[in-house]
Parts: sequence; structure tokens; C-alpha cells
Amino acid sequence: MSDRLQQLAIFVRTVETGSFSKVAREFGLSQPSVSRTVAALEQRLGVKLMTRTTRQLALTDAGEALLARAREALASVDDAENAARGADRLTGTLRVALSTPFGSRQVVPLLPGFLERQPELSVELLMSDRYENLIAEGADLALRLGEQADSGFVTRKLASTRRLFIASPSYIARRGTPMTLAELTRHDLVGRERDGPSWSAVREGRPEVQAVTPRVRTSSAAGLVACAAAGLGIGIASFWMCADELASGRVVELLGNYRLEPVTAYVVFPDGRRPSQKARAFADYLRQALARA
Repeated sequence: MSDRLQQLAIFVRTVETGSFSKVAREFGLSQPSVSRTVAALEQRLGVKLMTRTTRQLALTDAGEALLARAREALASVDDAENAARGADRLTGTLRVALSTPFGSRQVVPLLPGFLERQPELSVELLMSDRYENLIAEGADLALRLGEQADSGFVTRKLASTRRLFIASPSYIARRGTPMTLAELTRHDLVGRERDGPSWSAVREGRPEVQAVTPRVRTSSAAGLVACAAAGLGIGIASFWMCADELASGRVVELLGNYRLEPVTAYVVFPDGRRPSQKARAFADYLRQALARA
């Protein structure tokens, strides 16, 4: 990378992360080197780009103007180089933010096929059970489940899968099989912390709603499936999250004559920048792979 592009890249990431030390780690530099690079950029342009205190960085008007154009310029350079190499020769590092359960169960098994197509590309998985700040984390895209709030981010639908009622065979043998949604009141239930006070489903085209009080609550989808497999009660999970347990017989589907609202996976691109070619290529690959799965 030329000195001028390096300066722009360091400036952009400094603004996005708000941290000289974090940018230093990303670029393999010392913190003073990052500070000197930003100062050199300001000197070359003859303007003050940001004000720096011990607690925060604040952009000047000139800094705001440069940030938008710098992002565009860096994305254009990246796309131009990849276009010259060809769509099958993407390079660099693709950073993907995603939840640990969905990433482990659905995305990681699909990665070998993508990396076979892109032998010069590296992938960094930012796996967490909380939503990351995509810009601060330097992510090229995020994979998220469920309807997305209007955050200004660029969001595209990847795929949907059904949700189902599950329980372990040992639980069913001990407590019996419910035949209707209303019968769940006589069973132990496993729910998510964010669930509301009722479960709803459709049977023969008619919606039904049942008030529920889960005996066990968990903050994660993987935890819910684990609780159901352990015989703690009946829960609701997406097929993506319980496919392995269903295949092995550790859980079985209940109330199969009911239909629950499906869950949808979305790809989310950071706002303020054009999605990179490698991010678009990965999103397209995932869309096709999840549809086949």
C-alpha cells in the first residue's frame, strides 16, 4: 500500500475505532507511529482533521469531508485490484461479525467451500453473543437473525428456516406428548430471556396463542437447545439451531401440526461505505449455500 493510501486507511480506522492503540494492533505498528501518520496526513493537507483529548477523538469539518471520500477511495482501490485479479482471486482479510451459535452451527461448516474458491483470501470471524459495532470492529459485514431495526445499515435477506417445538425423548417418556398448544400449560417449558409472556402458532390456518411461564430461561438459542436435550422441558428452536440434535435423536419435534413464525438470516453491511467485493462475494455464496441446506 502506498504511503498516501496507508495514511488514509489509518485515518479512517482511527476515526472508526476511536483508538490509536487499536489501529496500531490492526496495522502492526506502534501507537506513536499511528499518531505520527495522522499528523503527517494533516501536515500534507494543511488542515486539522481531528481534535484529540485523553478520552475521545472528534472530527473537524475538514475531517468529516475527508472521511467520506477516503472510505470511497479505499473501497474503489480494493475493488479495482480484485477486479483485475478476477472474481475467483479475492485477496486480503474478510471480517465477519456473527453470533457464536449461528456461526458455529451454520456458517463455519460452509466456509471450506468458500475458501476453496478464494485461496488467497483470509477470514476473521468476530463471534460473539452480542451485537458488535460493525464500524468500530472493522467488520466487512455481519450475519444476524430476526427482523432488523431500521438502523441505516444496508440489510439483505439471506435465507429463512422454520421454527419448531422440541423436547428430549426422555422428557416425553416421563411427561407425555402434548397434542395442542393449550396442553403446554401442563408441561415444563424452556424459554428465551427475551421471549414474551405467550407463545403463538398456527394450526389448520387458525392462529392460537397460549400464555406460558417457562421453568427454565436462557439467554442463547444454543443454551435452549441444550436444555431441551437435557430433558428440562419443551422449547422452541429454529431448525438451524437444532438440526444436529434432531438427526441424532437427542431431541424430537412436537406439535408438528402447528406452524411457527420462521426465522430469517440477514447480511448487514456497515453504513457509510460501499460493501467491498469480498463482502458481496461472501454474501452471495452464503445465500446460495443456505438455500441448498
